[in-house]
Amino acid sequence: MWLLLFAAVTLSLLNTTTAKAQSSMNSTQPPRAKAKLVKLEKHGHVRNDFYFWLRERDNPDVIKYLNAENDYTDAVMASTKQLEETLFAEIKSRIKQADLSVPYKLDDYYYYTRFDEGKEYPIYCRKRGSLDAAEEIMIDGNALAEGHDFFNIGSAAVSFRQDLLAFTIDTVGRRVYTVRFKNLTTGQFVDDVIPSTTANVAWANDNTRLFYTRQDPQTLRPCRIYRHTLGADQSQDVLVYEEQDETFGCGIFRTKSKRYLMIASHHTISSEYRYLDANTPQGQFQIFLPRKRNHEYSVDHYEDFFYIRTNDNAKNFQLMKTPVSDTRMSAWKNVILHRNNVLLEDFEIFKDYLVVAERRNGLRHLRILPWSGANEHTVQFDEPAYAASLGTNPDFNTQILRYNYQSLVTPASVFDYDMAKRTRTLLKQEEVVGGYDQTQYLSERLHAQADDGTLIPISIVYKRGAERNGSNPLLLSGYGAYGISTEATFSSARLSLLDRGFMYAIAHVRGGEELGREWYEDGKLLKKKNTFTDFINCGEHLVAEKFTRPEKLFAIGGSAGGLLIGAVINMKPQLFNGAIAVVPFVDVVSTMLDETIPLTTGEYDEWGNPNEKKYYDYMFSYSPYDNVQAKAYPNVLVMAGLHDSQVQYWEPAKWVAKLRAMKTDGNLLLLKTNMEAGHGGASGRFRKLRETALQYAFMLRLVGRSD
Repeated sequence: MWLLLFAAVTLSLLNTTTAKAQSSMNSTQPPRAKAKLVKLEKHGHVRNDFYFWLRERDNPDVIKYLNAENDYTDAVMASTKQLEETLFAEIKSRIKQADLSVPYKLDDYYYYTRFDEGKEYPIYCRKRGSLDAAEEIMIDGNALAEGHDFFNIGSAAVSFRQDLLAFTIDTVGRRVYTVRFKNLTTGQFVDDVIPSTTANVAWANDNTRLFYTRQDPQTLRPCRIYRHTLGADQSQDVLVYEEQDETFGCGIFRTKSKRYLMIASHHTISSEYRYLDANTPQGQFQIFLPRKRNHEYSVDHYEDFFYIRTNDNAKNFQLMKTPVSDTRMSAWKNVILHRNNVLLEDFEIFKDYLVVAERRNGLRHLRILPWSGANEHTVQFDEPAYAASLGTNPDFNTQILRYNYQSLVTPASVFDYDMAKRTRTLLKQEEVVGGYDQTQYLSERLHAQADDGTLIPISIVYKRGAERNGSNPLLLSGYGAYGISTEATFSSARLSLLDRGFMYAIAHVRGGEELGREWYEDGKLLKKKNTFTDFINCGEHLVAEKFTRPEKLFAIGGSAGGLLIGAVINMKPQLFNGAIAVVPFVDVVSTMLDETIPLTTGEYDEWGNPNEKKYYDYMFSYSPYDNVQAKAYPNVLVMAGLHDSQVQYWEPAKWVAKLRAMKTDGNLLLLKTNMEAGHGGASGRFRKLRETALQYAFMLRLVGRSD
């Protein structure tokens, strides 16, 4: 009886608070999603979900509601449409229209991609023997994209003899690809077409067989690997591996040496590899090392050894090697020992050198270790916050390391580093068309103190001359999940904010791996709330240090970062003037209880399995959708994709519907759903910029800027 009474009271509240909250909108009235009560019971607890019906993708009323929200957003933002167009044109004008990636040499060819002026998609090219040779166009993304509202090339792989190309395309945005082939000698597309795959493909060395991965058609979990013989009917493709554990996904790749094909099965906290001589693709894959809970490892090959990055008894990972004839752990020998204060993230093998990417004090370092044992050193980076990574290095027999570098003020750059001479050569730096003076901007590395005393790094950038008097609008971004470290990267688009007086900061909250594996573990499962409180502490620190004030502080995050935004504005709405949540994972409990949804079963060790009461109770205590209350919220812009395979469109739609019904303020609440795209938003290098322009116009409007 009390449930029915509660439902009646809540339905009444949904109606009355909606009217109150939007009274200041005058003639521009927001759409109101129908409230249809669905009772969801688990562990003796009943949740009343009034917007559960929005998950009915084929229901015309759902599409009608999403379109109505889009129309409402357009109407509300009509007054700043000219600003939005100005921003779009301005951001687009900074991008070099005709551009070329840095070529890399693979066997007989130099490979690169280029963009033609005004075109949205890359053209994949190569030159034989020399950069002065005639260009061969392998595939033109612009031609392939014709007739499609969405288009993405997932991968492109050249065969062993470099005369065949396999590539994958997605024309929906749900990350379900089709494999196509091209004969690079004749220039003709091959008749073979393989639909419903992932982007993951790998050639065998016989030049006729390709391995590819398929998803479970419902959950989209990559779980089956097939072998296809070029020219044969697809019905003859051989299933070589199926991942039966629904918490694991799998993929296939060829080692840098081209000697082995590797099947990698991955779970949040475990992994397992199988290997096969790439010269005998019809053979049987052998297990490298059986999976074990809490053991993550990865494998590459060089000469007589496999090299293994492993966290077995090494939380921050160590590097081992073992003879190709014996992959048992008892045969493993240590190459780089575990260190408590250094996270081993990646490695690259050369004939005379080993290069490791290590994270210390929140920043990645590239360490050069000659196999001779002499003259070990680290590549020097001078800025307080930056992003560095290993580049494309397909050749073992070289002393040149290619790496990538950028910072909040330095555009994306590609370097060749001579490991013997310790000299570097800048091959390319992203050109900011119209001119860019790096000296006009400053970046800093700050630290905020968390509730438990932990120091949280903050990277910040702003225009030189800005005063710390609390008057600056500031955009604070965060993510904090899956052990993904948020890097201090450059954005030419961001200049449109910085030049209008905004500061931009990154809160390196727990849940990432900026400060090692423990940093990740302290922001997941039953410690997930650290991610949210860390972000709040960073915002409060920026206010206390007079970088900004709450009336001018904005928050942004996407996907799991959208969860962060949703949780934070429930916990501390008064700290922010506005928030932007992009494809936000906000309906945590319902999603994690639904094993038919992509990603769910594979992420129990990230968020917890709600079939266990302790995890259910904990995630219910922070799930943004379940914790919306009748109170004032900041201005909110939510962006979603109808075909999103990672965060289903209905999560942001339900969240906005509930916020619209419950919140007691007259602040903006906008939902913009891209009806033609998925998790990554619009396709194409320019179309994406319209989404950025909308976000910037939203914030500039709220600080009174119309220019």
